[in-house]
Amino acid sequence: MTKPLSNDLRERLVSAVEGGLSRRSAAERFGVAPSTAIHWVARWRRTGTVAPEPQGGDRRSHRAEAHGEEILGLIDETPDITLAEIAEYLRETHALSVAQSTVWRLLDRHGLTFKKNRARQRTTTP
Repeated sequence: MTKPLSNDLRERLVSAVEGGLSRRSAAERFGVAPSTAIHWVARWRRTGTVAPEPQGGDRRSHRAEAHGEEILGLIDETPDITLAEIAEYLRETHALSVAQSTVWRLLDRHGLTFKKNRARQRTTTP
């Protein structure tokens, strides 16, 4: 992703719009897309700030994390349960649709890892 444009530019554009310039005219004057000017002014009016929102990061793990203790208890009861089975359990019991990778990240945050043992090793040719 690209770096957000400076707050100075955002503030100057918003103050130009507040000074009577249309959003499209301000966008042309400051060299940004009209949709960008519309979004910036709307954000300023809604929140009082023109600062950009944080980029990236995990925004949905909290849904699965809300059931974290239940999932860990399920793993204690059934140690050989798969990620797909955990995701299906959440879908059936809580109407929560999550990907297997979401379940994996939850388990990783709680320090659960997959360790290979003799029973799971690949067979090798002699």
